[in-house]
Amino acid sequence: MRQRRTLRQQLETRIARRRDVAFLTREFLDLGGERQVLRALRELTDQGKLIRLGYGVYGRAETSPLTAQPMLAGDGFGSVARRALDKLKIKWEPSQAENDYNRGQSTQVPLTARVRLRSSRFSRKLRYKNQEMSIER
Repeated sequence: MRQRRTLRQQLETRIARRRDVAFLTREFLDLGGERQVLRALRELTDQGKLIRLGYGVYGRAETSPLTAQPMLAGDGFGSVARRALDKLKIKWEPSQAENDYNRGQSTQVPLTARVRLRSSRFSRKLRYKNQEMSIER
């Protein structure tokens, strides 16, 4: 007799199949109830397979070769946070500092994760360790 897979195992399989680095809770609600999905996501976070970035937003984790601790996969917090904004259907554009750097008007490389929102209806905080997504209005 075939054993039924747990919700956590189903989540792991779905995350492994996707190439994406940002995930929303609502992407997994078809697998079970909201509380069960949140519990399974918390278990995956505790295991170091996901990193919670904010309310309903998770990032893919990979093990750091230096510290053997989970770290955010992809091109860093800024790109993962921007991908999460895309999934949340929030219209954004690069910050003024990033635009100046890309146009060659500044030599100062923007290091902070900062975006300018086209719509003002976003109040979530996205953060990873000591970095937080800053918003220009």
